[in-house]
Amino acid sequence: MATTRKDEITAILKEQIKGFRYDLEMEEVGVVVEVGDGIARVYGLERAVSSEIIAFPEDVYGLVLNLEEESVGVALFGESERIQEGDEVRRTGRVLETPVGEELLGRVVDPLGRPVDGKGPIETKKKRKAEIKAPGVIERQPVNTPLQTGLKSIDAMTPIGRGQRELIIGDRRTGKTAIAIDAIINQKGEDVFCVYVAIGQKTSTVARVVKTLEEHGALDYTIVVVADADSPTPMQYLAPYSGCAMAEYFTYSGKDAFIVYDDLSKHAVAYREMSLLLRRPPGREAYPGDIFYTHSRLLERAVRLSDNHGGGSLTAFPIIETKDGDITAYIPTNVISITDGQIYLETSLFNQGFRPAINVGNSVSRVGGDAQIKAMSQVAGELRLELSQYRELEAFAEFSSDLDEESKALLARGDRLMEVLKQDQYRPMPVEEQIASLYVAVNDHLSDIEVGSVRRFEEEWLRYLRSEEPDLLKEIKSEKELTDSIRDRLEAAVARFKEGFGG
Repeated sequence: MATTRKDEITAILKEQIKGFRYDLEMEEVGVVVEVGDGIARVYGLERAVSSEIIAFPEDVYGLVLNLEEESVGVALFGESERIQEGDEVRRTGRVLETPVGEELLGRVVDPLGRPVDGKGPIETKKKRKAEIKAPGVIERQPVNTPLQTGLKSIDAMTPIGRGQRELIIGDRRTGKTAIAIDAIINQKGEDVFCVYVAIGQKTSTVARVVKTLEEHGALDYTIVVVADADSPTPMQYLAPYSGCAMAEYFTYSGKDAFIVYDDLSKHAVAYREMSLLLRRPPGREAYPGDIFYTHSRLLERAVRLSDNHGGGSLTAFPIIETKDGDITAYIPTNVISITDGQIYLETSLFNQGFRPAINVGNSVSRVGGDAQIKAMSQVAGELRLELSQYRELEAFAEFSSDLDEESKALLARGDRLMEVLKQDQYRPMPVEEQIASLYVAVNDHLSDIEVGSVRRFEEEWLRYLRSEEPDLLKEIKSEKELTDSIRDRLEAAVARFKEGFGG
């Protein structure tokens, strides 16, 4: 029998060792010690970090929210009934990310980017962290470009600039969502990408919003993020952050984005519920102490980036629901202090048939005036003051029968101004038509028109301009200023129109 030399055996062994490939993978494994109400307490994940994704059995994932000495508190993104005590869990080493990109436009998704509209899977490979630190002062530039909502009462008196955070606040059923949807519809053809985030809404309400956007051709440039009333509480908490990340994809690509959070009252309630289940100490109204930070770190992400950083913008419309008109409650005052102004909707105005039911006295835009085009500020300059005086005089007139002639004239003028500011739902108006409409109101061309005929006058006046004076509307749009020439042409056009108007 032939013998193999020792050095040959050594060479073979060395060759085999050299060719040996091994993959060593270390996993930190924990054990569920308690689970219920969408919250799991896990022992053994010593190196877990805040906002890290944790993998549970049954393809359920969770988000680390509490870091304690003995255990971590995890919010579950799925049915907690599928998780049991003693189940093994693993760290993923990833913080929460959500799919982003143009592929999501026109789709309805949950906060994890999964489609819920039955239109098939979404092919996108891009992801973005759901939470990032808001840009600093150096990365920003002042708000100086308007974002037109198409609503006369907003664009004239509480104008919105790209990069602004404008709160919509009011009682239930006063038209808060309608204003946000109008603003989205008005972005058609403006190269603004929109995200609508529905938090804790009824499924039927969300379906109606999606249908409205689809009917007006607005869904093509909109992403709808849904965590409805039936969704687990952690999903409702996560929804605005995921929606913001989807909008930021466009912002940091140098484009303009617009996001609606509908609404942050329900978001605060979801966060309170999670915090109490995690046994965090409750504060005022049982909300946790960091509820202010929860909303401020979200809303601070609205930005107008400097040109060095691409010049993109993210404009935010947070919505807050008040109870019985109380804007001094905890959550409303918190969000008012974070935002750049608020649009306050009043129940009494809504019930009187004034839509949108905006209370001029309590509504303000702290930066949008810098973005308002000159033509609009020219016609709307005295409007806010006149309407505030009208509201005061109206309240006084209820208790006094004999008013002087000047007060009667002010009331009559105010009645006509209020009529002009009325606007049908889902019918946003181009800015040049808004200016033409407000021009006749503030320049006393309606004083001889019956109050009941004002809206018909406005409708026919705009129809007349579109058919007989289209160049005048185009000139207002291009000049963005009411020059003497434009004023003269408007005056001549009004005179001609009134000759044929049967009021």
